[in-house]
Amino acid sequence: MAITGVERNDENLTLTVVADYPAPVEEVWRLWADPRRLERWWGPPTYPATVEEHDLSPGGSVTYLMTGPGGDRHRGWWREDGTPSENLTNTTHVELLEHDGGTRMVLRSTFVSREDMRRLMEMGMEEGLREAIGQIDALLIE
Repeated sequence: MAITGVERNDENLTLTVVADYPAPVEEVWRLWADPRRLERWWGPPTYPATVEEHDLSPGGSVTYLMTGPGGDRHRGWWREDGTPSENLTNTTHVELLEHDGGTRMVLRSTFVSREDMRRLMEMGMEEGLREAIGQIDALLIE
């Protein structure tokens, strides 16, 4: 698994996931930039994502639908201007950095409130991120 660190900081309301890949930054970026590739790893294996809208330019958004093993559906979205659009939100900053001949991906989520953080953790956000990011290695080998 590519995850090299997970840090949850309840005082600063942050969750940081660090993953290292033996691939160039441009190759890892394509897993975000191509909606069909994003679908192959965004969301845990038991909750695959279907990307409906995909615009990573400033002011753009990404909308997706995750479908669970029982047919339950969960919608999600990203706004590229950083403006939250619902009550239960967080801001996630993604960095792709050259590191040891490959790429280090750092995802840092900052929560609006302690309550939002608690609720998202109870919903399995940390475990879901671990499972989702854990699928990237196989995609980079293809």
